Amino acid sequence: MNRELIDNKTILVTGGTGSFGHCFTEYILKNYNPKKVIVFSRDEFKQFTMAGEQVYKDHAKQMRFFIGDVRDEARLERACEGVDYIVHAAALKQVPACEYNPDEAIKTNINGAQNVINAALNTGVKKVVALSTDKAVDPVNLYGATKMVSDKLFIAANSYAGSKDINFSVVRYGNVAGSRGSIIPFFKTLLENGEKELPITDYRMTRFWISLPEGVELVLKALAEAKGGETFISKIPSFYIKDLAEAMCPGIATKEVGIRPGEKLDEVMVTKEDSLFTYEYDKHYIVYPQVSFSHELVPAEGGKRVEEGFYYSSGNNSVWMSVEDIRRRLSEVEIH
Repeated sequence: MNRELIDNKTILVTGGTGSFGHCFTEYILKNYNPKKVIVFSRDEFKQFTMAGEQVYKDHAKQMRFFIGDVRDEARLERACEGVDYIVHAAALKQVPACEYNPDEAIKTNINGAQNVINAALNTGVKKVVALSTDKAVDPVNLYGATKMVSDKLFIAANSYAGSKDINFSVVRYGNVAGSRGSIIPFFKTLLENGEKELPITDYRMTRFWISLPEGVELVLKALAEAKGGETFISKIPSFYIKDLAEAMCPGIATKEVGIRPGEKLDEVMVTKEDSLFTYEYDKHYIVYPQVSFSHELVPAEGGKRVEEGFYYSSGNNSVWMSVEDIRRRLSEVEIH
């Protein structure tokens, strides 16, 4: 990666105390020389704890901790003064919580997204990368629906750039291996508590495997290459949930408990409808916007347009992880 992309730049990370924020900030500090990294979040205790970790103490002169909520546009705008890039990771992500508190999900995931856009446009930010999710694709729950709207807002924001030197893009991936609320820490807790049987919602259920560092690399790719309006999607392997159970505890019994409301059998990244605007590259796909902006958006070199009707999900993937593959990758996973 070109060092000039990050060196001497100021980067603001919304939701910066979360799993992604930790990994992204640590990666940037260890591999580049940013002018500042601003952690923007609403939890002062998480900020205090993060600031006390050695890597951040070692780079204290480059770190800023800014208490605020993406729902508060004025506070967000103040935090964006002098910022070159925004990485937007703040969101309400728990599916059941969003179902029971829809107005709260809308305030953070939709209104908060618009606030980030407005603050970036008003303060001279150069690049904005927003984190999305597979659940935003053909959404079947409120969380996914709010993230779909968020994605549309960030893509359409390029229409409002005018003569400003700014672009907005999106990166999309599923649950990160080991992240809070995901299946690996759930199984781990059950096993530590002595459970002899693991619940699996459906034996056909598949998921993509992506690590936090791989998620960070996708964001850096978007920062480096986006012209405005693209959605970046990594090529990553799939696995069966039943194989994950076997990898974590060989020979353990499992029981099928039924799919939960708002849950899908497979994670979907590219729909058949999006295939008309999707290009394939060596390690990723890019879905280009369906709308026109003031700038001409030419697909990046090295890409090939996918066939009409192409559909990319964890269920029809060409790359699969065996039980042994999963077991090997589990040794690299940090539980967050």
